[in-house]
Amino acid sequence: MTITAYTAKTIHTMNPSQPTGQCVAVRGGRVLGVGPVEEIQRFGAVTIDDRYADKVLVPGFVEGHSHALEGSVWNHLYLGYFDRRDPEGQLWEGLKTPDAVQQRLAEHVDQGDNESPLIAWGLDPVYFDDATIDRRLLDAVSETRPIVVIHASLHVMFVNSATIRQAGLDDLDMEGIVRDEQGRPSGVVEEFAAMHPVFDALAFDIFEGASDTRALNRYAQAARREGVTTITDLLNPMSDAAIVALREATAAEDFPVRLVPALNALAWDPQAGSERVQQALEYNHERLQFGLVKLVTDGAIQNFTARLQWPGYLTGPDNGVWNAPPQTFHDMVQHYHQAGLHMHVHTNGDEAVTVILDALDEALAMWPRPDHRHTLQHVQLIRQDQLRRVARLGACLNIFSNHIYYWGDIHLVKTLGYDRCQRLEPAASADRMGITFGIHCDAPVTPISPLFTAWCATTRETARGVTLGEAEKISRTRALEAITLGAAFTLRMDDRIGSLEPGKFADITVLDEDPLTTDTPLKEIGVHDTLLSGRPTGGG
Repeated sequence: MTITAYTAKTIHTMNPSQPTGQCVAVRGGRVLGVGPVEEIQRFGAVTIDDRYADKVLVPGFVEGHSHALEGSVWNHLYLGYFDRRDPEGQLWEGLKTPDAVQQRLAEHVDQGDNESPLIAWGLDPVYFDDATIDRRLLDAVSETRPIVVIHASLHVMFVNSATIRQAGLDDLDMEGIVRDEQGRPSGVVEEFAAMHPVFDALAFDIFEGASDTRALNRYAQAARREGVTTITDLLNPMSDAAIVALREATAAEDFPVRLVPALNALAWDPQAGSERVQQALEYNHERLQFGLVKLVTDGAIQNFTARLQWPGYLTGPDNGVWNAPPQTFHDMVQHYHQAGLHMHVHTNGDEAVTVILDALDEALAMWPRPDHRHTLQHVQLIRQDQLRRVARLGACLNIFSNHIYYWGDIHLVKTLGYDRCQRLEPAASADRMGITFGIHCDAPVTPISPLFTAWCATTRETARGVTLGEAEKISRTRALEAITLGAAFTLRMDDRIGSLEPGKFADITVLDEDPLTTDTPLKEIGVHDTLLSGRPTGGG
């Protein structure tokens, strides 16, 4: 079998026994070894490939919390505050005012059938000072064509009067349908349970958008360009159609990444959900890895739907919104843990963290399970005492470091205030306590770019250049580990990916500069290429 040895200026392996090298040998899609060519030649004839001789090689980046929606939301209109590039690389200019939002909607409202909804996404009114985004702003665009705008966090939607009528929101008495002073739906709909009547009425569900091969391929290509070789879809419906699409897309030899979907637990009865995941395991192969279960407890801090402990929000409502009663999450944790499955749990606010830690504590007491690797996701406001519980329980964290840049300025003055902003995304504290953690982007909430995420974790700078939490900065070395081996550990895939050592898949990211020695900000380092199983997949 052919042995190919890729030479490089430097190789960072993430293997503590051999941290660096200048040559990585690949055979049969796996790492044969890192070492001098003459040592590799002991295995047989070696073909030297020096195309990366002036580059730096690192393990393929692992994005441990992202969504295949990144490949489908771009079918709809982007209304975000920040400039973004779609999967094909087209730049969409961010919108800085409510008037600009109205204008972009107005430019597209006459396109398509007036009976079909106009769907947009990415909007985050928290940037618009005290401006109100509700049905009135959308009615000014159209009162007859249904308009649905999905919040950047994916936890809130804004709808116009036509949508309110079609979905019958006036007659629904449920948490999450925000009402004005007259008791009428304001056009703001919070969290998933309240969104579903809208989805049902319009025969459209944005969360089902990733259940097709085109979306999955667009998602994979967007990740590949940023050096990612393993991605997640951390809220997959795992319907029959979704599984077919996942299998079909990843079966293609040129599919450039490994894909790890997680069951959306709230969409399933726990018994049926665990059976679905167990059945899906038989479809696992090198580029597709079933086995995860995702629970979403609360919302997002920036739209005031995360569940916070005292003193609550700095301004705005007293507290956020549960996606189900806390007892439901307690029962789900018990069930999926006892079933032997691997849970990833969305916990933005510190109250949500407590609910899940209490449930895990009880589950592990009743059914001890070494190396369970249940992972709390986001943990934006996790406290020091909660981190100590995480360490004691043997759980992992996946920290939303990008959040500091995109919403840190907002948290400082609107949602949390100075003191709690210092502990946002506390990666350094997790590291000090020996907790295994990854860091992530949560695409499409923020763009896929592990190097940008690593930059956020090392600098903790907001969009306005304010540093939040100097004591929670981590080193470049720890950040590189968090986007490779740390994230792989949280997915229970560190035996196959995350480092360059014999037997693991030869998944490699090729960088223009050395992230551990250059003065160039991490977010500005170019991704030259990615290799999956030792095969180049195209430029960055």
